[in-house]
Amino acid sequence: DFEASFIRLIDKVTNGSRIEINQTGTTLYYQPGLLYGGSLEHDCSPSRGIGYYLESLLCLAPFMKHPLKIVLRGVTNDQVDPSVDVLKATALPLLKKFGIDGESLEIKISRRGMPPKGGGEILFACPVRKVLQPVQFTDPGKIKRIRGTAYSVRVSPQMANRMVESARGILNKFLPDIYIYTDHMKGVNSGKSPGFGMCLTAETINGTILSAELASSPQGQGAAVLPEELGQNCAKLLLEEIYRGGCVDSTNQSLALLLMTLGQRDVSKVLLGPLSPYTIEFLRHLRSFFQIMFKIETKTAEEEHMGGEKVLMTCVGIGFCNLSKTMR
Repeated sequence: DFEASFIRLIDKVTNGSRIEINQTGTTLYYQPGLLYGGSLEHDCSPSRGIGYYLESLLCLAPFMKHPLKIVLRGVTNDQVDPSVDVLKATALPLLKKFGIDGESLEIKISRRGMPPKGGGEILFACPVRKVLQPVQFTDPGKIKRIRGTAYSVRVSPQMANRMVESARGILNKFLPDIYIYTDHMKGVNSGKSPGFGMCLTAETINGTILSAELASSPQGQGAAVLPEELGQNCAKLLLEEIYRGGCVDSTNQSLALLLMTLGQRDVSKVLLGPLSPYTIEFLRHLRSFFQIMFKIETKTAEEEHMGGEKVLMTCVGIGFCNLSKTMR
């Protein structure tokens, strides 16, 4: 059902797409139309997080005909997909690096929704661009501060404070500049299911943002999690992400590589931590769709003086130009 919901979303964003699904639901015929954009609303399936839908919108939004402004409803934070908080903290600064910025680039969380019933609501707005600029993003820099959000809905507001305390217990040994914001939504803004969770981001002097997140198990499923444990585990995940390093965290590796591919006919370079399995598969797709190959150089931990092994990805963009953007 979440895939069907995704197809309906793509149908709303485009103009002239043709979609045919056979009766058994095993084959899909898709003829893409023009990316149209505009002001839209969509109810996402609660079996996957809004992040699942938002990830692909982040890839498509800069190339629409009209600036996209969409309200998505469903599950804002779950254990499977990147949460809206993480995409807001990491994907938006990444888009700005490629020249997609302005006041109209935003993700706003108006309601939180936890699984299984959801009930969250977010607004995503993105301006259009004719071309993307190439990037040279090879020095992640040192970590200067850690920010985060501990959220709780339909449970005691103390849960958030307990998570913050246990996470700080670990992170304070690493760095003093830590601020974790507690976000307790009440009433209609808290969605339909109880839950809590945490999203942490580490920012470097060069503007690299690395993130980690954890959410509690859905109501009535899985083992119960203590807020203290969740806070500690989330802090450890962030430290692991910092160890992996690179200029883009593992959630957004594929987005960075796609934007590099679609850039001007110029060299783009980005230093990444170890490639996630998702990114490796994504590189194969880039090769079959755009006939583009990345030059991959491995950097050992000794060369970089920190963290795990890194990969330097280099490519020449295909010079993609947004033809549907009207000339002013």
